[in-house]
Amino acid sequence: MCGMTAKSQARWTEDALTALRVGRGFRLENLDPASTPGYGGGKKDGEKDLAAGLDQLAEYQERLYAASRGGTARDSVLLVLQAMDSAGKGGIVRHVVGGVDPQGIQLAAFKAPTEDELAHDFLWRIEKRVPGPGLIGVFDRSHYEDVLIGRVRGLAEPEEIERRYGAIVDFERRLTESGTRIIKVMLHISPQEQGKRLLDRLERPDKHWKYNPGDVDERSQWPAYMAAYETVLRRTSTDDAPWFVVPADRKWYARLAVQELLLETLEQIDPQWPVASFDVDAEKARLTATL
Repeated sequence: MCGMTAKSQARWTEDALTALRVGRGFRLENLDPASTPGYGGGKKDGEKDLAAGLDQLAEYQERLYAASRGGTARDSVLLVLQAMDSAGKGGIVRHVVGGVDPQGIQLAAFKAPTEDELAHDFLWRIEKRVPGPGLIGVFDRSHYEDVLIGRVRGLAEPEEIERRYGAIVDFERRLTESGTRIIKVMLHISPQEQGKRLLDRLERPDKHWKYNPGDVDERSQWPAYMAAYETVLRRTSTDDAPWFVVPADRKWYARLAVQELLLETLEQIDPQWPVASFDVDAEKARLTATL
């Protein structure tokens, strides 16, 4: 294994951590949801590169896990996935994260809060699910629901929504200081593509279970949701925990881009196999004597 990320053997023309990062003055309306920033290949290339990157991701994940179990490393990774419905969060969990050793993955899918959770601060249930050392955590939806749906549906007062932006920034700073790398991804899908995917669910009996009639009502709030996302990106993209916006109309690209974000982040961490705490030669001799 050469230790390079998948882009070194593929068609990435720019690091995904750079190409997809939200910068000053970023506007969602200026990013084409069908574009492929930083990648020069097509669908077939992307599918090949996704498969090639999976082996590297699996090794990095094992090294990260081993370094925390057999050494003193405290590193972990948290992948936050946010998007409008049908943008492909589930596909990324299956096709990107699902191919590595499950013992090193911690998945949390946050639904509507329970009565017990509502009795606490909005971050209470989130803090209990952050990944420990050596783990890759995945939030399928997250604390950002509380400043997205919370704002659009008026589930909290404007003053409370405003407070939450600051609380999120403080929370994520504490996480990074403890050794967690945060990769916050918004999957940016167009309303036209979302409509096609929802219609596909209605036309296939094996997809009916994924359809929620409320999704049609949410589509009427599209401008309000985009405005809420713009505010989130502006207020909570920091040096500690930047946002990355991934165009999601092309499923193959979205999956490849998120994989590349993970690979580049793990390459930066560069987890190492822990050194044996025992005399390897002596153990070989002892074991050989039993054969």
